[in-house]
Amino acid sequence: MNLSIAKLRVLALMSVLPLTLSGSLARAAEAPKKAPAPAAAPAASAATGQSDRYENLELFQKVLHFVESNYVDETKNKELLYGAIKGMLETLDPHSNFLPPEIFKDMKMETSGRFGGLGIEIGMKDNILTVISPIEDTPAWKAGIKPGDRITKINGESTKGMTLVEAVTKMRGKKGSGVTLSVYRDGVEGFKDYTLTREMVKIQSVKHEMLEPQFGYVRLASFNENAAQDIRAAIQKIEQKGGKLRGLVFDLRMNPGGLLDQAVEVSSLFVDEGVVVSTIGRNRDQKDVKYARKGVARKDFPVAVLVNSSSASAAEIVAGALQDHHRAIIMGQPTFGKGSVQTVVELQPEVGLKLTIARYYTPSGRSIQEKGVMPDVVLDDFDPKVLADARRKQDGMRERDLKGHMVNTDEVEQEGGKHSDFHKEELEMLSRKREESRSSGKEDEPARFSPREDYQVREALNYLKSYEVFKKLAATERAETEAVKPAQASAVR
Repeated sequence: MNLSIAKLRVLALMSVLPLTLSGSLARAAEAPKKAPAPAAAPAASAATGQSDRYENLELFQKVLHFVESNYVDETKNKELLYGAIKGMLETLDPHSNFLPPEIFKDMKMETSGRFGGLGIEIGMKDNILTVISPIEDTPAWKAGIKPGDRITKINGESTKGMTLVEAVTKMRGKKGSGVTLSVYRDGVEGFKDYTLTREMVKIQSVKHEMLEPQFGYVRLASFNENAAQDIRAAIQKIEQKGGKLRGLVFDLRMNPGGLLDQAVEVSSLFVDEGVVVSTIGRNRDQKDVKYARKGVARKDFPVAVLVNSSSASAAEIVAGALQDHHRAIIMGQPTFGKGSVQTVVELQPEVGLKLTIARYYTPSGRSIQEKGVMPDVVLDDFDPKVLADARRKQDGMRERDLKGHMVNTDEVEQEGGKHSDFHKEELEMLSRKREESRSSGKEDEPARFSPREDYQVREALNYLKSYEVFKKLAATERAETEAVKPAQASAVR
C-alpha cells in the first residue's frame, strides 16, 4: 500500500500554449554578435522542448491511426489509449500507475481498511513479482505465503512482464472465488501452487497485549485511516489492565505503510513537537514539512520500535522520526527503503493517476529511499520453535530439590499455598498432541503470532527493562557527583 492515497491531493492543470517564435528568431539572426540576454537560453530551451512535444504527439497520432486502421482484429480506441498511458508510466518508477475504474475503486477501499482480495502486499524485485508481506489473518497469511516469495503465475498466467497494477487486479475478485498462485521460494526446490479463496479483508490494524506487568506490546499492521486512534486506545487498554506503563514495544515489522497523515499522527503519539517528515519534489526550493501535533504525545515511558525488511513507507517515516528525535530505540533489520510520496489525481469519474511527486526525508534530513532506516540495534530473527529446541537446558540441582528443604513462606502466601507438579499423564498427552499435529501436516501452517515467544520482542523487552536499571545507575552517579562537589569546595577553602 502506498502513501498519500486519499489524504494528499494535487490539482493537475496542464495546458499547451502555442508560441510565436518567428519574431525572436529573426531578431537573433540580425544581431549575431550581441551577447544573448539571460532569459534567451531558457526561452530557446523551452521552444525546443515544445517543438519536440509536437513532433512526438504527431508520431503517437500516426501510430494510433495506423493500428486502428490496419491491425488484424478490430480495436477499441479506449483500450489503445489506456495501454499507451500505462506504458508511459512504466518508464517512470514502480509506484507510478494508471488507475482504470476497477483498480481506482479497489484503491479507495484499501485506505478505508476494508477491501476484497488475498491480503498480500507485493512489489517488483529484479523485474519479478515479489511478496513484500502478507497481512496477518488474511487468506495469504493462512495459506503460508511468506515475504520474499516470487509469484511466477496467477491462475496459470505467467507474471513475466506483468505490472503491479495488473497483478493486483488479477488477484482480486468476487468474495468466495478462488485464485491459484505459483510461487518460487529461495531454498525450496521447484515451484509450489497455493490455491486461495478470496475474502472481504477487514484489516485489524492494531493488536496489543501485556508482555509483563507494566510492559506493553502494540503491533500496527498498516497505516489505515484509524491507525493513530487505535494505537492510543490500545495503550489505554493495556494501562487499564496492568497499570501505568514503564515501557512499550511498538512492532512495525511486516507493515507495508499506508496514509501519510496517519504516519504523522502516529509519530505525534510519542513526539510532542518538531519535524516528523519533509517532502521535496522536483523543485528543491519547495519543501513541504509535516510537524508533530502538540498535546497528545506520551513521553513518560521508553519505547522500543521493531522493524524489518517488510517495514515500508509510512512505517519507515515513523521509525525515522522517532529515531531522529531520540524518542525510541529502533531494533531489528534494515527497512524496505520506499522513500517516495505518491499523489492520486482523479482524471475522469472513476479513472485516476497515481504519480510519484516527491521524496521523503527524516527530521535530520536523511533520505529513506533505497537505503531504508538502519536499526540502532540489529537483531536476527529466529523461529521460536527452532530457538526453543536449540536452547540449552541448565536446570541442575537446586535448593528446592533437596528433600525436606525449607519452604519460602512469603511465596506460599502470595500464591495461596498452591504448588503443583506436572503429572506423567499430562506430559504424555502433550506428546500425543504434538505427534498428531505433525502427522496431520498442521505444522506447515503459519503459527499464530505470539509476542511472548518472539525472539526480537523478548530482546526489545530486555532493553526496556535494562533501560530503567541504567537510568537509576546514572541518577545515582549524578547524585554522588553533586555530593562530592561541596566537599571539594570546602577542601579548597
